[in-house]
Amino acid sequence: MLSKRSPGRMPAAALLPAALLAALLLSSTAARADRCDDIALHLKSQIDGVVIGRTIANAIYLSHPAAKQVRLGCASRNVSNELSATAEGRKPSAAFLQFVAGAAAVIFTIPKADTLRGASRCLGRLGLLRGDDIKTRYRRLDMHCSRTKTAATITIARGRDE
Repeated sequence: MLSKRSPGRMPAAALLPAALLAALLLSSTAARADRCDDIALHLKSQIDGVVIGRTIANAIYLSHPAAKQVRLGCASRNVSNELSATAEGRKPSAAFLQFVAGAAAVIFTIPKADTLRGASRCLGRLGLLRGDDIKTRYRRLDMHCSRTKTAATITIARGRDE
């Protein structure tokens, strides 16, 4: 008896596992495409005035009217994520602190009140008694504040092991 199937075609039942495997592989790479880009898009949707700039060397540069420069560092061997922001003057404005607190709250999934308190504590310690370079920890976040004659910078990061 002759088979009605043509010799060059596979049955549909054999194609189903191959199609499922291909869809699984493509969806897993698309979901993990770049978590840092997802965080940047989330920042843009949550905070008014944030504009996403270039991605250079594992960092996404952002802009905001309250900050001179903003950089979102992506995950590396030492840190899970990092936010670095520079203010115009030696003493940052309240709008700058609100922006940094809101961005850190979105990135590290911590309440905004906690990030605002940590950032204001770090920037408030800069001065004559403690110097112009402060490192502190608050709510499992590493905060590094520094200032020059023209600008103040805060960097907020979380260690890889936390």
